[in-house]
Amino acid sequence: MNRMTFRAALTTLATCALAQGPALAQNADAPEAAYAHTVEGSFDDVAFAVEQAITNEGLVIDFTSHVGDMLARTKADVGGEKDLFTHASVFSFCSAAVSRAAMEVDLSALQFCPYGIFVYEAAEAPGTIVVGHRVHPGEAMAPVNEMLTRIVDTAIE
Repeated sequence: MNRMTFRAALTTLATCALAQGPALAQNADAPEAAYAHTVEGSFDDVAFAVEQAITNEGLVIDFTSHVGDMLARTKADVGGEKDLFTHASVFSFCSAAVSRAAMEVDLSALQFCPYGIFVYEAAEAPGTIVVGHRVHPGEAMAPVNEMLTRIVDTAIE
């Protein structure tokens, strides 16, 4: 497997894991895995608000993963029987300042960069949009979690 194929595979796996975050957060027996809010509205409007909240922090969105499109496109190929999302995306980005602060405390914080904010509309709940981020473990990641929470809260105001 060449370097680009391997990187694409890792990106797809990471994106799918992020997309599962809200489901994990809703399981009462699981530790908090995601910070998420639901809002009523249009997916496009909420996704645009997330993009604006990220860029208003002075950050650059490196990649937008259209998880919902990928799952719809591959549903039959993997034996899927139902539509999961009407829309689902993950915005990936990093902050040099916040990342440096985290990695100066713990070099292994590198594993969490880039950070992601997910936005989705479940097929079973049209008009209800979920926005959130993975809650990263450890004290070193506290500033990252604070930044991500601030971005989500700003987007849904």
